[in-house]
Formats: sequence, structure tokens, C-alpha cells
Amino acid sequence: MTPADFLLLAPVLFGALFWVATTVAVVRFMRSAGNPAPPEASAQAPPFVSLLKPVCGLEKRLYENLATACRQHYGAYEVIFAVQDPADPALPLLRRIRSDFPRTRIKIVVNDHRIGANGKVNNLYHAVEQAHGDIIAVSDSDMHLDPDYLGHLAAPFMDRRTGIVCALYQARQADNLYEALELLSYNADFVPALLFAYLSKSAVVCPGATMAIRREVLDAVGGLAPLADYFVEDFELGRRVTAAGHRIRLIAHNTGMSLDLASFGQWWRHQVYWDQNTKSVHGLGFFFTVLVRGVPFALLYALVGGPYGWAVPAASIGLRLLTGLANALALKDAAGARRIGLLPVRD
Repeated sequence: MTPADFLLLAPVLFGALFWVATTVAVVRFMRSAGNPAPPEASAQAPPFVSLLKPVCGLEKRLYENLATACRQHYGAYEVIFAVQDPADPALPLLRRIRSDFPRTRIKIVVNDHRIGANGKVNNLYHAVEQAHGDIIAVSDSDMHLDPDYLGHLAAPFMDRRTGIVCALYQARQADNLYEALELLSYNADFVPALLFAYLSKSAVVCPGATMAIRREVLDAVGGLAPLADYFVEDFELGRRVTAAGHRIRLIAHNTGMSLDLASFGQWWRHQVYWDQNTKSVHGLGFFFTVLVRGVPFALLYALVGGPYGWAVPAASIGLRLLTGLANALALKDAAGARRIGLLPVRD
């Protein structure tokens, strides 16, 4: 075997080890992540929650997704839709939602004042100014929330050591090839890697697409204004909160994320965006992502005539499919995964 063969095999082996490690992380997390009872079930009064929904333009399924924020089985909450552009085409739809849900406390905040380069932080900054909640929850406009979402998100705050709570989210309902590719990269790559980083403590894990923070903790770390020029504001927020001695809690409540990609260019730009996210917060980790792309290196190994030939890519692809299936089953249906032996039965 030549040195070139070894160089091509190394990422194949690293990739295999990483896939197994992330699968173990998913199984361990889903096994042990029993969510606390919602605050309504405890003796303590449930905290008032301000649910912030940053909106920019019309997206596919926007009404359907935003309306789920107004159907929460949680008594003490308000919904704040935040828009930057006074001419945003989503504004009539937001007013329609406010009219359709008269029993829900709904505010629409429109403010185009920029405090920094990060558009999402600009949007949320003005929403926070109008929020009255003890807990500030944020979920992106493409998130489809279950009715018990706020209950699960608020429950871990019964522990005063908790500063931030984040929920898992997975892509759902792909309508074309590009969305199917996006769904695959989220559910089979991003989420397992996220859980691996969370359990191994190899990086700060604070996914801002669906999260909540205690208001007093947000104020203690300076609010959102210091984050306005950060490319990955949720990572920086998580870093500051943990540095201040508070905990980040990731819960197993799965939130659905809608997809809206109509072309290869849109899909590719989104992939590059995620790589830029990784590189900006964890340069060394970004470098090592190259070493866990086992399948392309396995194919290249076979094409250059490596000693084990096409058995290497066959084994690599087989392991990738097997671990991907195990991850999907464990994340989608923990009870079903236990029935087929992927997860141990709890005592």
C-alpha cells in the first residue's frame, strides 16, 4: 500500500469513527433526555414567556408556521412578530394572523434602525425592547411549533442554574430535490454532529433557531446589542452565558423546520453558509470536517486503484446508510427505536 493510499484511507477511517460516535451520541441523548414536566404541572407559577418571531419577507408556509406560535397550550405568553422593513410583504399576513387569533397576545414590531451588521440581531433587538416576559423565547419564522412547545421550552427554567434552553429541530416536508438534499444534510449530518458536540462538550452548543433565555441572564451579559456584529450570534450568546456561570440545556423536544429552496444555487449557497458558520466559530473543527467526509475519499481511493478496490466505498456507503437510519429512527420515534433494539428500555 502506497503513502497515497494511506492518505486517502485516513478520512475514510476518521469518517467511519465519527459516524459511529455521532450515532452513539444521538442514542445516548434520546435515552437520557426525558423532558421535565411543564411548569403548569409543578407547584411553581409558570413564567411569563415572550415568544419572538423574526420575519423577513414571504416564505413558503409562512402563515402556517407563524400561526403555530399562536396556538400554544401555555397560559402566560405573548407573541411578538418583528420586522425591519416597513414595506415588508409579510406585514399584511402578520396583521391577518393577529386578527385570526384575537385571544392571543400578539404584537407586531416594525423598526428599521440598525445596531450592527447582523440582520437577525437587529430584528430581535427591537422585539426584546417590547417584550415583557421573564423568559425570552426565539424561534425562526420557518419553525412549525407543536402546541406544547412553550411548555417544554420553559420547564427546564424551574432549575435556577439554567440560563438558556434550546430545542432540537429537524427539517420536514421536502417538495423537490434541493429541499430533499437540505433535509438530508440537516437531519443526517447537522443534528447528530450537534448532539455529539453537546454531549462531548467539544464546543458551545446553542442553536438559535429555537431557543429561550432567562431575561435576567440576557440583561446580565449585556443584552443583544454586543452581538450585533457577530456572524454567528447564537454561539457568541451561548459562550457569554456559560462564561457567566449559567447552563445551556438542550431538550429532546423536536421542532419541525420548513424548507424553501427552489434551485441548486439556493441550496449551494445555504451549504456554504453553514460552512462559514462553522469556520467562524471553530476554525480547527472546520478543518477536521474534511477528514470525516468518508464517502468521497473512499470513491477516490477505489478510482486510483487502491488494494481493496471497490470494497472500501461499498463498506463506507453501507456504514453511512446504517448510521443515518439509526439516527433517524432514534430522533423521530424513541419508542419505536427501543422496540427494534436501537435504544435500551428504560427502567
